[in-house]
Amino acid sequence: MKLPEMGSLLFHAARLVAAVIIGQTLYFKFSGSEESKFIFSVLGMEPWGRYGLAVLETFCVLFLLVPKFVWFGAFLGFNLMLGAILSHFVFLGIVVQNDNGLLFILALVVFSLSTYLLYVERKKIPYLYEYFD
Repeated sequence: MKLPEMGSLLFHAARLVAAVIIGQTLYFKFSGSEESKFIFSVLGMEPWGRYGLAVLETFCVLFLLVPKFVWFGAFLGFNLMLGAILSHFVFLGIVVQNDNGLLFILALVVFSLSTYLLYVERKKIPYLYEYFD
């Protein structure tokens, strides 16, 4: 496999994996699962924060799946996951309700993928593209 093909494959895999991970959490946020209610209660954001973040994550998934707007989906994913990671460190702890740190690990994975996607798409970001070669 040639290098450009491998880069393209990695790029599309990163988009898809990030979108799937974020997308699968939407059901739990919108349906009000006990774990989601617990997390947002600890953060003092139940229920409005849970619904608000679910809407933002929905947009993030949609933008990640539309080629022209991958940069914006990655930007949203980067910031949402940064907030999730900081929430784990400051308020929740790594393990939440005996999940063995799964939510924290998934946040790290999406954060890493979003960082990669932002780097690859850096020349498409309006007003910033002129600063990159």
